[in-house]
Amino acid sequence: MNREMLMLVDAISREKNVERDVVFGAVESALAQATKKLHQGDVDIRVAVDRDSGDYETFRRWHVVPDEAGLQLPDQEILLFEAREEMPDIEVDEYIEESVDSVPIGRIGAMAAKQVILQKIRDAEREMLLNDFMSRGDKIFVGTVKRLDKGDIIVEAGRVEGRLRRSEMIAKENLRNGDRVRAMIMEVDLTLRGAPIILSRSAPEFMIELFRQEVPEIEQGLLEIKSCARDPGSRAKIAVLSHDKRVDPIGTCVGVRGTRVNAVTNELAGERVDIVLWSEDPAQFVIGALAPANVSSIVVDEEKHAMDVVVDEENLAIAIGRGGQNVRLASDLTGWKINIMDANESAQKQATETDASRKLFMEKLDVDEEIADILISEGFNSLEEVAYVPISEMLEIEAFDEDTINELRARAKDALLTMEIAKEEGVETVSQNLRDLEGLNPDLIPQLAEAGVNTRDDLADLAVDELTEITGLSADDAKALILKAREHWFAGQE
Repeated sequence: MNREMLMLVDAISREKNVERDVVFGAVESALAQATKKLHQGDVDIRVAVDRDSGDYETFRRWHVVPDEAGLQLPDQEILLFEAREEMPDIEVDEYIEESVDSVPIGRIGAMAAKQVILQKIRDAEREMLLNDFMSRGDKIFVGTVKRLDKGDIIVEAGRVEGRLRRSEMIAKENLRNGDRVRAMIMEVDLTLRGAPIILSRSAPEFMIELFRQEVPEIEQGLLEIKSCARDPGSRAKIAVLSHDKRVDPIGTCVGVRGTRVNAVTNELAGERVDIVLWSEDPAQFVIGALAPANVSSIVVDEEKHAMDVVVDEENLAIAIGRGGQNVRLASDLTGWKINIMDANESAQKQATETDASRKLFMEKLDVDEEIADILISEGFNSLEEVAYVPISEMLEIEAFDEDTINELRARAKDALLTMEIAKEEGVETVSQNLRDLEGLNPDLIPQLAEAGVNTRDDLADLAVDELTEITGLSADDAKALILKAREHWFAGQE
């Protein structure tokens, strides 16, 4: 049988033009698979074949894991303290092995063995091709459409295939067999049979890479694309920064008579691109991102990471864009939540916020309306600001003397302490089943408690806009959390 194995290895090695060691590895894998079938459970088997004689040994092995980790795969793992009872010097991530009976190669059948071995060799060849391809460092995959696979498009480049999923295509494109395609390489998933390279034509990274290829100044380090937001096939915005004062970032990306930006647009099915100047000043960056709309004023809320942008009536529709596209892209580009409003809406909101601050100061600081209005006019909007803004800044308020300021600060600190105690007491009402909800950030628990959301069912009953108002979460995150809270309603249902 050992001679038969050596002959089989030599024959396949010559037939497939691969190293004998690769074939031996495939033989070991085939024998290990056959041996596993003789044992109960998902055991880990290792087979070692002598490359010269063809003799082979079979071992069952256990992976050593930390004691505190516990056994995730009981048939394949052993805790460190148990392993050291057998081998005192063994360490975590090493293996304990036990010799077991070997399966004769005749038992698995020459044809079955050959099929397993050939599959292993095909996998090895495929991995080698992939490694060669990925070693080039290409970020864009260039190939032709080979076939459709369950809605995905398989793109072939030489002997390597990529998978362009339907969700990663540009909506209005209609790709057919034989069409030339360029797409961004997003990841390599070796578990996918046939086409393990995952591609995208809708990802912002694809547009950034296309500009990198069209604009040499980016590769030279003179320009940098800081961010990109896309509505694939329709419109996009990119933020650029120049590291050389002599280089105009917007003009350089546009190119002479628009040649550079047009090349990108043509590749992306006519997707229009707004090129925005990146700025360290978030307000200035947002103003640029909302172009071509003109901004009248802007209010930054650092705590909520949001901005209220005021535009006149003529620019309102432009700032929002068709279907909210312009403001949505600007928000994605800058990373800030942007609220577009006209002057009347801004004044109304400001009045509402002023009333809320006035009420807060009068109630918590026990002051009259005049003092509350002085604090508001000086830019104070919260108790934290009154309590902890440097006293030197508060001494600049002409209407207050030092004694008044010290008294206001003391009252503010007392009020904050009282509110914190009340909040902690309120958190105690939150049930453990809500605290244990997967995906629930513990920092949100006080906010939920304050809103009377104390159980998983309370959370499940909320609408998305209600949860966003309570927690400040994005609509997508709020929706995901509510759906997670509702899972137990449908448990056991088919």
